[in-house]
Amino acid sequence: MWQPQTSDSRKVEYFKGVLFSWLNTRSVAAVNFFHSRMERIITYWLGTMLLFALAKVAIASSGETQIANLASMIFPFLAVTMAPVLAYRIAATCFPLRDLACQPSVRFCRYGQWRQLDCLEARRIPAFGPTGFMASLIAGMLLNVPFRTTEFMLAMPAMPASAPTWATTMVGMMTLDVVTLNFFYTICFVMALRTAPLFPRMLVFTWLLDVIMQLQIAEKVTQTGNLPATVATALHSLLSGNIEKVLISAAIWLPYLILSERVNVTFRHRTRAKHAALAG
Repeated sequence: MWQPQTSDSRKVEYFKGVLFSWLNTRSVAAVNFFHSRMERIITYWLGTMLLFALAKVAIASSGETQIANLASMIFPFLAVTMAPVLAYRIAATCFPLRDLACQPSVRFCRYGQWRQLDCLEARRIPAFGPTGFMASLIAGMLLNVPFRTTEFMLAMPAMPASAPTWATTMVGMMTLDVVTLNFFYTICFVMALRTAPLFPRMLVFTWLLDVIMQLQIAEKVTQTGNLPATVATALHSLLSGNIEKVLISAAIWLPYLILSERVNVTFRHRTRAKHAALAG
């Protein structure tokens, strides 16, 4: 007679539980790291990026370069460096840790059947907090800043004021793009870390802004004329890649932001009306 493989199924459940417990422990450790080490991260960030900026300007400048030209050459790199620091300071002030923030009066995400919770009741539920898969999203938003900045630092030369119009326009637009997106992704990082109710909306807004910025760069640079074919090809590849990365991120994380029990408990203060909860 056939006997069900209860021992094997129990082993699978055991190892699954061990794996999920380990992942949850690591996510809690990551969130605690972000809470406690951001000042040190900011210090390392400023030191590294400032040295990088000075090296870029030193390589591009000559002995006869005037101070005004040096200032215009280093300004884009300083702006890119300072944008996430300024964003962190502003967001940390606007969204205090453990603040009992009110829910927005208008609810955009209405998919599913939910039971509303008050802020204290939501905090008593185990799914509350920016851990689990949320920690991966938080880490990804923070890592987006150095990745985008490094890409900018390596691709953009220190441009003197006498450079062609297409070159100064491209550097100006690329600088605006990195400064703006570094600022808003850092805002999203802090909002998620401090469980601000408006975080999902801010992240969707930032995704849309990211796509719009890539389209604006393409439009403004091509309008200047005399753009070399090799530069146009490289720029098209870069901007298309940026848009693809945003769309992939949205395709992965938007369903999670809508359906996850953790996201809904943490940011919308509601839990599933039926107990078939999607763990977060």
